[in-house]
Amino acid sequence: MRELIAILRGITPKEACSVAEVIIQSGISIIEVPLNSPNALKSIELMVKSFDKEIIFGAGTVLKKNQVQDVFDCGGRIIVSPNCSGDVIRETKLKGLISLPGVFTASECLCALENGADGLKFFPSSIIQPEGFQAIKAVLPKDTRSYAVGGVDSNNFLDWFRAGVTGFGVGSSLYKVGDSKKNISAKAKRLVVAFDQAQASNFRRGD
Repeated sequence: MRELIAILRGITPKEACSVAEVIIQSGISIIEVPLNSPNALKSIELMVKSFDKEIIFGAGTVLKKNQVQDVFDCGGRIIVSPNCSGDVIRETKLKGLISLPGVFTASECLCALENGADGLKFFPSSIIQPEGFQAIKAVLPKDTRSYAVGGVDSNNFLDWFRAGVTGFGVGSSLYKVGDSKKNISAKAKRLVVAFDQAQASNFRRGD
């Protein structure tokens, strides 16, 4: 499974399944609907019911632990936040879900891991930059899963891979409200090709 998360901010239940379909067909198998999207829980529920269980659906912008229960109830499996909340992380793990809290500093990273986070969302990565991430990574456990989110696209995947990041969350470079299915499909396919090429190039460089 590619460590590439599609962030569908602003999507509505009416288009959720059709958009998810073209994204899944491109090779992306992790989809996040931020909770500040219109009727986000309904969108997640519809997608969960419509697609194979190998696809991971979940919610972003999860700020309170009662929201974790809401996502769990509609079949979501991943909880993503813009911040580091111990309450949200612990509740996520109690429900058996995947926890990806947002972090910006070494202190937040270590706090998130101490509370049981499965991985770290470095946000906004446009400010942290690969150099900043690399410095923080030096003090983290070597097997820490890390995702650059906020300002990443096909043009800088390789820079982040070389800095040691695990994967990415992509939002506006993949989906914007009003996009056609054809346009979303084309962007998703370009992102997947760029991800695979950058990952392969980084692997060869590591050899």
